[in-house]
Amino acid sequence: MCFLIGCLLSPVLLFPIILGALVLYTRHRKQGIQFKKHTDETGKVFIVTGANAGIGKETVRELAKRGGTVYMACRDLKRCEEARLEIVKETNNQNVFSRELDLNSLDSVRKFVAGFKREQDKLHVLINNAGIMRCPRRLTKDGFESQLGVNHMGHFLLTNLLLDVLKKTAPSRIVVLSSVAHTRGTINFDDLNSEKSYNEIDAYSQSKLANVLFTRELAKRLGGTGVTVNALNPGSVDTELARDWNTLKGYFIRYVLKPLMWPILKTPKSGAQTSIFLSLDRDLEKVTGKYFHNCQEEEPSPAAQNDETAGLLWAESEKWTGLDSSKLD
Repeated sequence: MCFLIGCLLSPVLLFPIILGALVLYTRHRKQGIQFKKHTDETGKVFIVTGANAGIGKETVRELAKRGGTVYMACRDLKRCEEARLEIVKETNNQNVFSRELDLNSLDSVRKFVAGFKREQDKLHVLINNAGIMRCPRRLTKDGFESQLGVNHMGHFLLTNLLLDVLKKTAPSRIVVLSSVAHTRGTINFDDLNSEKSYNEIDAYSQSKLANVLFTRELAKRLGGTGVTVNALNPGSVDTELARDWNTLKGYFIRYVLKPLMWPILKTPKSGAQTSIFLSLDRDLEKVTGKYFHNCQEEEPSPAAQNDETAGLLWAESEKWTGLDSSKLD
């Protein structure tokens, strides 16, 4: 008996036990605030872009559990349908639909909106969740640098084309996923499309800053309509966002650095909590133009609060997407 106790108290055995406990404790603490308020979303209509995996999928899962009618808007329709069937089986909510939306293509955005409007005359919450991160320079089908094109321009057009339905359904909400990377971003109007030079980190940070500036400008334009728009930073989340990092550095990050960071990464479910909070919390019905992290309001970077930059970016975005917002209802 004494021998057994001695073994259990041996430093060699105690060290991994203590280390493991510390890792699990850190992991638990890093999951952040969980949205636990009860809401009934029966009869309410939601759109979630990039909904077949990660934060988007977990957001759809929670909305479906609460009775919402959810449109999963995804580039890969096969993976979207697989995720939809899983969620329907788990939640027993048949009002979950998979629809094709490729934010690389403005034609796809317009086609998605037209199809949605043929099916629905209501939209309570639009969640602009989809995104790509730090990928090699490539162009969208419309010739945009892909990170700015997918993360900002595609969502810019999508949101504006859905504003008439959102206004008709008011009170309604728009939720925009940004990132802490916006704090490192600048809007380079002299080379917005990264044609003169390209840095994958700078391009990503620019697109995430564009998300917050878009939120700020849109909130001003929607004043008095009953439609709110807020941006968020989901935190560091264990998702597929790094799927485009195909360089040696990318493999190092995925297979070495990411496992080492596991204790401080949020699960996709925890990463979705601020999106769910901004979509459902009744206390936020009139809150607009703000930036949130961990289900709490935070100050975005000074660059993200520059109204002149926000206005200029809006004008450029209209030109790039061929949108005339003055003609929209």
